[in-house]
Amino acid sequence: MGVTTRYREARGVWVVTETSNGKRHQRTFEGEKQAREYAARRHAELIEAEFNGTMGRQERRSFMEGLARWVEEYNVASQANSIQWVARWFEYNAPGVLIGQETLDAARRMQKEVKASGKSQSTINNRTQVVKRVLSLAYREWDWIDRPLDAKLRKPTPRNERHVYLNEDEIKALVAAIPDHREVDRRLVVLACLTGLRRGELLNLEPSNVQHGRIILRPNQTKSGKARVVPVPDEAMHLLVVLPFPTTDTRLRNSFEKARAVIGRPDLRFHDLRHTYASLLANAGETMTTVQALLGHSSLVVTSRYAHFFDGKLDGIQDKLPRICDQNATKEATSKGLKLVKH
Repeated sequence: MGVTTRYREARGVWVVTETSNGKRHQRTFEGEKQAREYAARRHAELIEAEFNGTMGRQERRSFMEGLARWVEEYNVASQANSIQWVARWFEYNAPGVLIGQETLDAARRMQKEVKASGKSQSTINNRTQVVKRVLSLAYREWDWIDRPLDAKLRKPTPRNERHVYLNEDEIKALVAAIPDHREVDRRLVVLACLTGLRRGELLNLEPSNVQHGRIILRPNQTKSGKARVVPVPDEAMHLLVVLPFPTTDTRLRNSFEKARAVIGRPDLRFHDLRHTYASLLANAGETMTTVQALLGHSSLVVTSRYAHFFDGKLDGIQDKLPRICDQNATKEATSKGLKLVKH
């Protein structure tokens, strides 16, 4: 058992190495003072734990252990790219970091590095969500920590929101541009527009997900880790007859990119079909809270990117308000203020 501190010149960081119970954990710091203070604190905690036994404390687990367990227990296809990136970052920059305050510190450093590299806020948020999800599971399901930590990582609302939506004619043109021999991919594009499901969610659908005209996604199939129910139009139910879809992510991506080129929309992304679904719902008269529920957004703040679609509902509201002003008020009286009706 022991804690050592050393300076890694190649990377310009201080590394604190902790060895306990046959396991080795490391944490990096930019300054010597912080590294030595942390090392002294951990050394004292280890001595106390050894002297008093475990003191009822749970065995501490590493972030990478949590990440591996999440991937093993849940369907994470929709977040695969972000998970792989975060795993590589932690393996290189915070190897062995334990779940706790140390993970929060590492994640904040990760956020700064991603931002400094010029990545969008959406990209930063996607990678941050990976850490938040592991911390959430560590507290709520695995009992690895005794207090919630995921809320301590912020995900600012992106300022680079995309506002790319297709109207009905554009959707039909995109679908028609997919050749017959890629009919499965065509079905997926149609369903993306009619359900708002992410590409990963669509590709991982199973027969058990379709019940009574609805797609029911289990918690381990969604990005948020929460179940979601999405109704499917009757005329689109036949698209779900064969599940899982006999195609691949690469094949679907290829079909989509060729189709968007045919219709002259190289700017279009598959995820924009999800935005299209939101716009279709809003134009059909659905409320923002309904759109939030169907898309599986964690809050209305996320759904508010579609707020401009709901502006049309403001028209005519003034005519629905009670008439409480004196209709016979003179122009002079009106100019000074409203003359309320006297009862």
